[in-house]
Amino acid sequence: MADITVQTSTGKPMEEPVSSPWRDAWRALRKNKAAIAGFVIIFFFILVAIFAPLLTHYKYDEGELLLKNKPPSSEHWFGTDYNGRDVFTRVVYGARISLWVGTFSVLGSIVVGTALGLVAGYYGRWIDMLISRIFDVMLAFPSILLAIAIVAILGPSLQNALIAISIINIPTFGRLVRSRVLSLKEEEFVMAARALGMKDSRIILQHILPNSLAPIIVTGTLGIATAIIEAAALGFLGLGAQPPEPEWGKMLADSRQYIQKAPWNLIFPGLSIMLTVLGFNLIGDGLRDALDPRMKN
Repeated sequence: MADITVQTSTGKPMEEPVSSPWRDAWRALRKNKAAIAGFVIIFFFILVAIFAPLLTHYKYDEGELLLKNKPPSSEHWFGTDYNGRDVFTRVVYGARISLWVGTFSVLGSIVVGTALGLVAGYYGRWIDMLISRIFDVMLAFPSILLAIAIVAILGPSLQNALIAISIINIPTFGRLVRSRVLSLKEEEFVMAARALGMKDSRIILQHILPNSLAPIIVTGTLGIATAIIEAAALGFLGLGAQPPEPEWGKMLADSRQYIQKAPWNLIFPGLSIMLTVLGFNLIGDGLRDALDPRMKN
């Protein structure tokens, strides 16, 4: 991109980079304190997940029954659970599971949903009708009920929960991209590309998809927060991670009967879910404000 040359007070030319939408969005995002707080929260949990073995010397799947339901102390920062396992260790390792499920389930939804949305929006006719009706049928069911049905068919496991969460979020990205393509394909630059004989695949990949990235990024960031909640819900119902995996939702389910006797078993995994979801929501809101031109003065 060309640079703009301006004259300084000393008479010497000074080059300033031309503004671009992505550069402007980054500048706006850096000024958003809420978004920065979200990045700090998520970065903290990412570090916790990466360095989990260095943060604790206990094993998340081993405990001592003599130490069950002990309150927080200098030896066990978050106390112990009903099996005498260190709650801090399980929360720390649980960050790996929640971040992994949330991120990769949304990535799967984005890939499949974006591909279907591009095809439906660009080619239209019967292809658009078929794909749109599939989306409508999927959206007719409450997302958590559809996820439960999918996991019930595939079998309870963390991997199947990830697949189910990915499937139920496909229509969200598919309809978003489809609506974006319907407006973009009538733009002059797309019509000019067609007039020059450019192939449909090149038009979609080089012109339409890049101009659809902003809403996909925003929705994907917010979708990770939703996916973490859905994974926790499936784990709470016993359809997600299976014992002894330290998934936060499963930890809540297993400890609910000790809510009065040992509330720390629920407080710390619950706070972890809340903070992680809050972090992604803050980032998503910040990205929306930065990337949406209607939000700018």
